[in-house]
Amino acid sequence: MKIAVVTGGNKGIGYGIVKGICEKLNGIVYLTARDVGRGEAAVADLKKLGLKPKFHQLDVTDEKSLIAFHDFIKKEHGGIDILVNNAAIAYKHDATEPFGEQAENTVRVNYFALVKTCKILFPLLRPHARVVNLSSSAGHLHKIPSDKLRKKLSSPTLTEEELSQLMQQFVESAKAGIHEQEGWGNSAYSVSKVGVSALSFIQQRTFDSDPREDIVVNAVHPGYVDTDMTSHKGPLTIEQGADAPVHLALLDDNVKSPRGQYIWCNRNIVDWVYAENEPLTLPSKSEQRTIKVFVEKTGNEWIVVRCMCAWRTCTLKPCTNLTNMVRAAQVCTYLKDAGG
Repeated sequence: MKIAVVTGGNKGIGYGIVKGICEKLNGIVYLTARDVGRGEAAVADLKKLGLKPKFHQLDVTDEKSLIAFHDFIKKEHGGIDILVNNAAIAYKHDATEPFGEQAENTVRVNYFALVKTCKILFPLLRPHARVVNLSSSAGHLHKIPSDKLRKKLSSPTLTEEELSQLMQQFVESAKAGIHEQEGWGNSAYSVSKVGVSALSFIQQRTFDSDPREDIVVNAVHPGYVDTDMTSHKGPLTIEQGADAPVHLALLDDNVKSPRGQYIWCNRNIVDWVYAENEPLTLPSKSEQRTIKVFVEKTGNEWIVVRCMCAWRTCTLKPCTNLTNMVRAAQVCTYLKDAGG
């Protein structure tokens, strides 16, 4: 019987992922959460739907909690077949805490706690295990302004130790107030999720030479979802946000692709570094709805950084480079036709 574990599963996308896996997996799904009361309440709600998740307390920032969970799983089940690293935090735009404090806490929870979680639980992964690391559109490499930093982060020889040093370098820069000057940008959440994406690629390279067969790791952007984290501004439901993560968690044995990839909410593989040569795919006329596209200019190119739409089939991706007027015109024409 397969064993699945979802961190931060008591609400939002994590809750949706637990629900989705429970609906499709012939096995045991552990909904884990830091708060026992909220976790047990979430499990009770899912049981009302006829599902049978189990709860176990887990604070991914607490090494003792992680070790206790490791020991429990090892004793009860012997191993893990699916691990979804979903637990994360994000400060609101109007947060009053100093940016250095925000950076330290965000990277501590979103990146370093994930590293620790994997270090402790990866020994339990069985052959054909699936690991899904929740990233974000904010976790695309173009969010880092510095070309030098982007080259380091995307290096095919980057190690986990080197990546962690870069993440700590950002934290120290933020505390010193020089993070923008050093090319990190001004979003602690983005840096933390870029770290998650880069870590996923490193982990897959490591597992490719692991004696355990066919362990697959992918990073995924779940979409802009209606959750507490987005202040309920996202157009997607938690079920829609859970779609791609659940799909990755249940990939068939010996799947050739995706493996060590950055996956979009529509299940497409996205070039994490850039996608200049990727075709610009727009919804058909019959699928058109109001759509909002947010762009940023980097050098001489415009990059779509967020696409808000209310249907999953939209494949206009944030990493689509608008490096010429033809591609820019395609977007403008589409927006006009779609009424966006």
